[in-house]
Amino acid sequence: MGKIRNIRNLGPATEEMLAEVDIHSEEELREIGAVAAYQRMVFRFGRNVSLNALYAMAAGLEDVDWRALDSETKQRLRDSIKLPTDT
Repeated sequence: MGKIRNIRNLGPATEEMLAEVDIHSEEELREIGAVAAYQRMVFRFGRNVSLNALYAMAAGLEDVDWRALDSETKQRLRDSIKLPTDT
């Protein structure tokens, strides 16, 4: 199984946070997807997780630098988020 930290844009800190929400490998992250992984992280860590984590995971799964994401892609990712406080 591939390590999270080997995905572009992600490192040991993100790997540790993802492990805390039961995502332990690249394969698991791919299966659940960046949006659902981000939602788990926000549920667990709250405001300590920025949107940059979402962008980094989504772009990393496509092997793209997160700073290269265009504004439409970032908006689509933000629109996909459904957090427990949303109604």
